[in-house]
Amino acid sequence: MSTQDSKTYHEQTYIDNTLRLREILKTMPPFAKDYFRAIEPKSSAKTRISYAYDIRIFFHFLMENNPVYKNYKMDQFTVKDLERIEPVDIEEYQEYLKVYKGDGNKQITNTEKGLARKMSALRSFYAYFFKHQIIDKNPTLLVDMPKLHDKAIIRLDTDEVATLLEYVEHGGDDLTGQRKVYFEKTKNRDLAILTLLLGTGIRVSECVGLDIQDVDFKNNGVKVTRKGGNEMVVYFGEEVENALKMYLYTTRKSTTALPGHENALFLSTQRRRIGVQAVENMVKKYARQITPNKKITPHKLRSTYGTALYKETGDIYLVADVLGHKDVNTTKKHYAAIDENRRRQAAGAVKLREP
Repeated sequence: MSTQDSKTYHEQTYIDNTLRLREILKTMPPFAKDYFRAIEPKSSAKTRISYAYDIRIFFHFLMENNPVYKNYKMDQFTVKDLERIEPVDIEEYQEYLKVYKGDGNKQITNTEKGLARKMSALRSFYAYFFKHQIIDKNPTLLVDMPKLHDKAIIRLDTDEVATLLEYVEHGGDDLTGQRKVYFEKTKNRDLAILTLLLGTGIRVSECVGLDIQDVDFKNNGVKVTRKGGNEMVVYFGEEVENALKMYLYTTRKSTTALPGHENALFLSTQRRRIGVQAVENMVKKYARQITPNKKITPHKLRSTYGTALYKETGDIYLVADVLGHKDVNTTKKHYAAIDENRRRQAAGAVKLREP
């Protein structure tokens, strides 16, 4: 059995998320527990938390907008209430989700993607009780799901990647005082993280979960824990090797991590394992300087790597494997689309009049 000190990042995250889900379930109708228990084997704790938040919004909507439920408290809902809902109620809920008031009266808006996710959560919730013949009606099946439009994939161009890394390396050269001290203090770590993300395409959650012993310079690979808990070695090139060594032999070596964080590869300035949000903020901070018109996140760095790998190899199955996609169709959708250069070729390919 793992002790508190020997738990890996992923084990601890699972425990934290499981406890968090239990707290959320206390604020939902009692019968909701059955659904979350049922989906536990085939979903991550993080997914279940997202579903719990999304489904809870539906019951809040009913209490706020449906005359039948205006005097209800959350624990008064029973599974039979799901049958009393008509398709029109679901349609009204879909409309409600576009703009509604969340916790603390904060206004929340949903994009197409957010809307689709919340409706998918509700459909899954209903499907469980319908499939197990606990309810006889499933109104979510009679309502069209919101349409998702393809968006242009945002990624860094080759010259932007080089400029970004150059900026992290030399952005502190013209600074003075405390700003220079802070820039220099975090430079090697930030450069190592960005180079690793851009050079391997690993997810930000996989990056922050890395321990020092997960890095193997003999074979130039990092052992990552993928979605679903599978472990896999992702290999890296010389640029990633150099950035990691520079960080490990300088900043990381001279930093004494706080108890419980000794094994973490990447540390925050508070000497704890760096978190996902800290990496997201760091990526945004640097990217704003280089590409102010592109909203760059760690996931966009993953897209940048996937696109570059596909262009170099033309092997969509290799890209899917390296990125840890379970379904190659996900990869095809993102990386095998006709690129801009081929579109430009199309512009001059068709002649309207013979010269």
